[in-house]
Amino acid sequence: MGSSSDPNSTEVGTGRRDLIKRSAALGLISVPTMSFLSACASGGGDDSSDGETEGKTSEKNPFGVKDGSKLDVVVFKGGYGDDYAKAWEASFEKKWGVTSTHTGTQEITGKLQPRFNAGNPPDIVDDSGAQQIPIDVLNKNGQLLDLAAVLDAPSIDDPSKKVRDTLIPGTLDAGMQGGKVVALNYIYTVWGLWYSGKLFQEKGWEAPQTWDDFLAICKDAKSQGIGGLAHQGKYPYYINVAIMDLIAKTGGLDAMKAIDNLAPDAFVGSEAATAAVEAIYEVVEKGYLMPGTNGLTHTESQTRWNQYKAAFITSGSWLENEQLKTTPEDFDMKFLPMPLLPDSKLPFEAIRAGSGEPFIIPAKAKNLPAAKEFMRMMLSKEWSTLFAKEANSLTILADGVDSSVQLRPGTQSTVEASKAAGDNTFRYLYTEWYSEMGTAIENASNELMAKRIQPKEWLKRAQAAVNKQAEDPESKKNRRD
Repeated sequence: MGSSSDPNSTEVGTGRRDLIKRSAALGLISVPTMSFLSACASGGGDDSSDGETEGKTSEKNPFGVKDGSKLDVVVFKGGYGDDYAKAWEASFEKKWGVTSTHTGTQEITGKLQPRFNAGNPPDIVDDSGAQQIPIDVLNKNGQLLDLAAVLDAPSIDDPSKKVRDTLIPGTLDAGMQGGKVVALNYIYTVWGLWYSGKLFQEKGWEAPQTWDDFLAICKDAKSQGIGGLAHQGKYPYYINVAIMDLIAKTGGLDAMKAIDNLAPDAFVGSEAATAAVEAIYEVVEKGYLMPGTNGLTHTESQTRWNQYKAAFITSGSWLENEQLKTTPEDFDMKFLPMPLLPDSKLPFEAIRAGSGEPFIIPAKAKNLPAAKEFMRMMLSKEWSTLFAKEANSLTILADGVDSSVQLRPGTQSTVEASKAAGDNTFRYLYTEWYSEMGTAIENASNELMAKRIQPKEWLKRAQAAVNKQAEDPESKKNRRD
């Protein structure tokens, strides 16, 4: 997610064309943009550090990084691996004389929850994946640093600008809790359907723009012994990519905002939600799912898709890097915006796009000066380019990738899709704001895909999750206009 390779990862607004400026450096696109909710941050959090980690502050060392101190870094080792973080840590040590303890793992909760509970958390964490510690839970417990100081610090590349002013507009929104940015969603992510250009060429299929055309390909695939749609059954986050994209594209931004704003008719009574979930259930009913996909992990399902056992799969743009070892050289991975249901309010080109892979600094980190400087350097062109080279993905830094970086086919197709989308981008925020609600909706989707419930019951369960969340007074702090 998030992603990462599993639900972590883990979406807003009608862009105003600031989409992927850094891609212009690659010579791939002329720059469109997007605009999300205005990002805001306040306060400074608990900045207590002991003398062992406090150095002298200066213009070039705004947080007072101390030479010879140590930094504890934990990174989710999922779709993007962790080689990029090792490259960052080597660069950080070279510049500041700070050595890093590096942990790359998928067991974020298992390894870190005891440390948070004991008041001994790492200094900086990529809190992603299926075992992510929910950001909203950490924030409610007062365990996250308000990142305002980092975002308001001078940019390394242009000290006349604040760090926040060098980022793609709206990409801070996903890390906001109660008006403060407490997580830095670092990777620019696109969500949707994926297919093999090679398989489609061999079968004479054209990338579908309507749901009827999508179903026609699924039907033809089934007749040839190929699954129509694969999904990562053990992680229903992924099939919700399809369901939620269909809701937003069918009902427009108002349908999306109704879910984020916990409306009493977000699901039950919503024509868009009803049409979307019925469309997905038709795939199940007609037997167009790849056999066995409901019982597979993300990588198992994706690997079978790489073996041409399914025409389509749902995922975010971490997919290509995650599947490097199993993707045939001539597979020609391609991204596809969600096809349209009849009378959709958004065009086919509209995509869910925004920031994913949340990095956090615990409030009780032992080396806060180094942690904050590390995050500031993450938002430099040098480190953004290091990430692109190692993880084959783009970051939230505008103009953040050196022209020497060449992207793989799948990632390049997301750049092209982003250009085509222009203003027509959207992103849900309930996945970050309300983890319990998100899990409840995923559980309902798991039951739906296994044919244990039907669309009407799915809508009822999803609405119940919304209604329950709306009872929490804290929910009133989050609102989309």
